[in-house]
Amino acid sequence: MIEKPHHLPQRLGLLSATAADPFLTEDLLKGVQGHGGVDLAKVVEPLPEEDARWEVEPLRELAEDAMHEFHDNRTGADGWLAPRLHAALRLTRREAADRRLWNHLALAVAPDYVVWRHLPTSKTDQNEPRTSPARFKGSLDRQCFSRLWWAAEMFRNGKDYSPVVAACANQDLVHSALRRDLIDHRPTAQALVRVMERGVAVTGREIEGLMTAINAAGATLIYDVLAADEPRDPEVLRQWVGDAESAPPVPRHSLPDGPDEEPVPEESVIALTDYFADLFETAPVRGRKPQE
Repeated sequence: MIEKPHHLPQRLGLLSATAADPFLTEDLLKGVQGHGGVDLAKVVEPLPEEDARWEVEPLRELAEDAMHEFHDNRTGADGWLAPRLHAALRLTRREAADRRLWNHLALAVAPDYVVWRHLPTSKTDQNEPRTSPARFKGSLDRQCFSRLWWAAEMFRNGKDYSPVVAACANQDLVHSALRRDLIDHRPTAQALVRVMERGVAVTGREIEGLMTAINAAGATLIYDVLAADEPRDPEVLRQWVGDAESAPPVPRHSLPDGPDEEPVPEESVIALTDYFADLFETAPVRGRKPQE
């Protein structure tokens, strides 16, 4: 496995996909050899120096701790790292939508983590295992770190990150959910976790079938009516972002706290969970016999 870059930046920056391309070498993607980091630093757009959120050291330490803790269970690192990355890197959604930030984190700060987490463990088509470039600079639901941050953002219940841990235990749920706008409805996100925990929909095919059915039903049923949510107070998030400089280090052995927003009304989660469980009975699951 490759080592961390010899030259680590002190602060996060913005790295365009075009500028990142020359550093995505075959040796890096195959986990043979990384890059020194010096040349990459020359093509990075800096972020405001007065903002404490862009300090690299806390993020680098999280990546190293995850690799150490989950050296025998790489996928298990997702549920541990997602809430801690979200709590350590306090972003607005607009900031988190900028792929250049994630490109820089993946390629300049923790390329060894990306390869460790996403390098296939076996050969395919007689070729050497190779990390997909999309894990470094892909869409927000595919890129190594952005997918974790957004999973935490979508599945947290107010300041409670425990649903994030449950969601990240199922790769299919996270991947399928992040590709759909419907997941932005907080009761829907919480109900999906509950449905999975019930064992109703667990496999990739089952989750994809359920999500398809939810989307189709959403065309005629407004989930906001069936399961109302508390209005979100933007000031809470602004305060949480503003407190980044004085925030303590993210805990390793307990979950951090997210923005202190009102949790999703429990009655809304229960209503949607029951509805989705019923919906799954007729969901189009590939390989399942149609219901009589």
